Amino acid sequence: MLRHKLLIVVGMVIGSVMTAAWLAQPQAVAGEPPKNPQPQATKDITLDQAYAVSKAAFDKAHEIDTKMDIAIVDAGGNLKSFARMDGAWIGSIDIAIKKAKTARFFDMPTGEIGKLSQPGGPLYNIEHSNNGLITFPGGIPLKSSDGTVIGAIGVSGSTVENDHTVAQAGADAIGSK
Repeated sequence: MLRHKLLIVVGMVIGSVMTAAWLAQPQAVAGEPPKNPQPQATKDITLDQAYAVSKAAFDKAHEIDTKMDIAIVDAGGNLKSFARMDGAWIGSIDIAIKKAKTARFFDMPTGEIGKLSQPGGPLYNIEHSNNGLITFPGGIPLKSSDGTVIGAIGVSGSTVENDHTVAQAGADAIGSK
């Protein structure tokens, strides 16, 4: 019982010391705060754009005779649209969504992240972060006409080359490069 009470007291002392040390640190402030702060303007993919991206991806998958799962996420990485072609692998549902999120989280194609995440690379093991990322081709950021990232597409269901081809067709539908 005495040992238990001693551990509680030690924990309280350590917590107090850590809190005091944190409060004593100077706050990182760059200049004066704005007098009238405004929310940051952001752009997001519309449902019509998501539909156009999905349709173009579906058409490309049909053209190359493959069945795909096609996920579109918005600027916040939230699922905006999802389509699973008849006969597409159930296991590719999660992969397509994670490819789209990965592309949006890092604003680059998932295949490029894959190159950086190889053993010895600067992003080695990154796929274990963010509740799981996918670092092979098939995820591409979606951009507005001014280059702002407004979402991403993730495609899965075939070879990584086919996945990338189908995702690129979707991205091209709204002018993303």
